[in-house]
Amino acid sequence: MRAEHRDALGRWLARALGAGEVRITEPAKMPGGAIQENWTFDALVTDGPHAGTLGLVLRTDAPSGVSSSRSRVEEFALLKAANAVGVTVPEPLAVDPDGAVLGKPFYVMRRAAGTANPRTLAREPALDPHRPALTESIGRELARIHTITPPQPSLAFLGTDPRPPARRRVAEFVEQLDALPHPYPVLEWAIRWLDRNAPTAPASVLGHGDFRCGNLMVDATDGPSVTAVLDWEFASWSDPMEDIGWLCARCWRFGADDREVGGIGLRADFQRGYEAVSGRPLDWAQVPYWEVLATTRWAIIAAQQGERHLSGREFSIELALTARKAAEMEYDLLAQIRRIEEAA
Repeated sequence: MRAEHRDALGRWLARALGAGEVRITEPAKMPGGAIQENWTFDALVTDGPHAGTLGLVLRTDAPSGVSSSRSRVEEFALLKAANAVGVTVPEPLAVDPDGAVLGKPFYVMRRAAGTANPRTLAREPALDPHRPALTESIGRELARIHTITPPQPSLAFLGTDPRPPARRRVAEFVEQLDALPHPYPVLEWAIRWLDRNAPTAPASVLGHGDFRCGNLMVDATDGPSVTAVLDWEFASWSDPMEDIGWLCARCWRFGADDREVGGIGLRADFQRGYEAVSGRPLDWAQVPYWEVLATTRWAIIAAQQGERHLSGREFSIELALTARKAAEMEYDLLAQIRRIEEAA
């Protein structure tokens, strides 16, 4: 971040936080964030309700993105809505909707402690004794998100769509696949299968859209616990099973395939936490369909990420490597659908 941007950010934060002065350390770009940029820094706040030293994260647009991603202004509103119902999220502090400071919109939130590294969360042996309690807490977090139901005036930008969420996703997939420059026959076949088997339940809750290992910050300081649910850029009104299928899909287990809930834990522990908050039973018989939908969606996103690199808009080894995931997801889809059909 350029020096003039850093100075302007300090002045803007002082106004936004009602402080006499805000001095910030040099912002450092955080790893990860394949679709958005995250910058971390400390702020010394003089006077006002936030006086003291704050650990902050600034979230803004990457040089290129994917069309289905929410704007930073919308994501800020989602964080505020989640925070209001007790979801463990980084406290949203201020938003610049016009890009007057950095030349593009951004928002600032408190920095959460812990790690979201999915390989650490899925493979670290030291977590093993704590996995049941951690997985149960993840269930509670998702159930709290699902207590937010339409309509919500502050979330009017989510719109209304009379189609069942599964049908809406299928239509999106067709449009997204048609926009890619190369054919993907397995994905076309999987989309057709999803269309033929789509549940018809209407949208009933706020779906996070990317609730998975990698977007869950966990702190192991005093017994592992969720310290933040991150990355709300794909939220929408949806079927609650869509988030559960996404979380449980094999593509987000990071090699720990025996732990069905994001590579972190077991379904029974997750279900106990989810049902304790939601007050309604989970029908796991629905999950395989939503796992297929999740795998198809991730394959298309992987292909889109590759196109960001290949188009020349944003040269990135990470984006290029992500594109290779599309072929892996095609293989998984063939196996997933075969198992479902054989069990029918």
